[in-house]
Amino acid sequence: MDNAGPKKRYCESVQSFFTSPTFLIYLGHALSTWGDRMWNFAVAVFLVVLYGNSLLLTAVYGLVVAGSVLLLGAIIGDWVDKNPRLKVAQTSLVVQNCAVILCGILLMVVFQFKEQLAELYNGWVLTCCYILVISIANIANLASTAMSITIQRDWVVVVAGQDSSKLADMNATVRIIDQLTNILAPMLVGQIMAFCSNFIGCGFIAGWNLCSMCLEYCLLWKVYQKCPALAMKAGKKEDYQELKRLNSPKELENGQGPVEGSQLMNETAVVKADSPRKTGCCYQMAEPLRTIRDGWVAYYNQSIFFAGMSLAFLYMTVLGFDCITTGYAYMQGLNGSVLSLLMGASAVSGICGTVAFTWVRKSCGLIRTGFISGVVQLSCLMLCVASVFAPGSPFDLSVSPFQDIYSHLTGKSSALPEAAYPASVLTIDGQGMLVNSSTVPPTEELPSLQSYMSVSLLFSGVIAARIGLWSFDLTVTQLIQENVIESERGLINGVQNSMNYLLDLLHFIMVILAPNPEAFGLLVILSVSFVAMGHIMYFRFAFKSLGRRLFLCFSPEQQTQALPDSPSSLPTTV
Repeated sequence: MDNAGPKKRYCESVQSFFTSPTFLIYLGHALSTWGDRMWNFAVAVFLVVLYGNSLLLTAVYGLVVAGSVLLLGAIIGDWVDKNPRLKVAQTSLVVQNCAVILCGILLMVVFQFKEQLAELYNGWVLTCCYILVISIANIANLASTAMSITIQRDWVVVVAGQDSSKLADMNATVRIIDQLTNILAPMLVGQIMAFCSNFIGCGFIAGWNLCSMCLEYCLLWKVYQKCPALAMKAGKKEDYQELKRLNSPKELENGQGPVEGSQLMNETAVVKADSPRKTGCCYQMAEPLRTIRDGWVAYYNQSIFFAGMSLAFLYMTVLGFDCITTGYAYMQGLNGSVLSLLMGASAVSGICGTVAFTWVRKSCGLIRTGFISGVVQLSCLMLCVASVFAPGSPFDLSVSPFQDIYSHLTGKSSALPEAAYPASVLTIDGQGMLVNSSTVPPTEELPSLQSYMSVSLLFSGVIAARIGLWSFDLTVTQLIQENVIESERGLINGVQNSMNYLLDLLHFIMVILAPNPEAFGLLVILSVSFVAMGHIMYFRFAFKSLGRRLFLCFSPEQQTQALPDSPSSLPTTV
């Protein structure tokens, strides 16, 4: 009988957690991310297979996706801000999953009747199918972007309330979910595609998204019911500033903004007391352009502008586990088994970074956590710079970086021997098409390298740097969450996504201009330079915010101070 009380309280606490808005958000995010990771992995493979083992469709898809978010990021964020939270989340969810389901069904038709479609109207029907697939997949990605801004940048902040530590824990947990699904989801769909067929893989993804959409829809509704604050949404920025002015001077002196409840109003009565709207045709057509302009201006005027820019600069790098780095690893003699182990180690390193973020933030404060993370990341990336000059590196400035482009345009063969490429790498045939080099006789294997020191240093630096990278990413994410007013939260995050994609596009252009392995060392040095510039921007932001106190470590209990001119209702821990 004595133990009945503690057991009952324990069961009630467990039940309370599993029915809390926090856990429901985690569950919904896990389902959403799992579907996204499966689709993002599979669609690239499907497009390569459909176009005769060529990277053309995949490249076009990547360019369309990046360009769309770059151009429409601010508009998406503005739409998130101007509409009720539940409506935005449900609309984004339905559009995203329906687009993936439709794309999966269309791909199943193409896989099943590809030969017949290729014969209709000289192949134009098949070409239209490719265009439809890329267009619908792009719509799914835009809806996914809106969903990410809504849940990860808005709902999480509201559910965390005024608790900055809880917000940090929720951000870290969401990022751990991202890391785990990024490994497990592609493995699952990859096994289905390998042991069954691409046709079944498309059907599985379509079926998953249908079931997941229904469950996620219910979870969103549950979270919305259990967190009444989600039904409240801030009005215009001017209304917020007026409320801020009316708060007591004592609160503002202590670095505390107005409590969230005082600046919010019912979601169905969002303030839109603008000047009389103009209804001219030209005025209405120019509305999206004004939204984009206003979004970038608002982003520039934020107190966390340099922090956001610093995160965007980290996207200008080849030092990640994408197709570029793995392709270089193949050329350096690493096989698929070794690469899979390295990717697993990278994921573990990223999880360690998210855990370290919560610990360092509690010990040193949020802004200092970003500074420490930047120092850790740059220190680890010095190993990548050393790899450029280490034994076994193909780095050679005497070889023109544009040699492969010149060879393709002139039709002359590259100076690199064909045997320098592994059997699984795509190469260019006589007609200028990218084909799988599995047609090369299997006896022509990679020449044994004199030393693996270069590639070992490279991947050691990349893996170790993930600790600082993910900790820094979480720091900037929380800074944006805490220091952007609610009425502009979606707009600013939309512009931040656009900046990230812009720098990501530049890094692909950089690789296109210097694709040969001899120039990869230059890409490494340029990547580290851009990362360093990003962290210099963050240092400028941190030093402006804290001054000399940046180098003194205070716990959040010892010192809490808001950023200069910070409009957030959440206190910023320094």
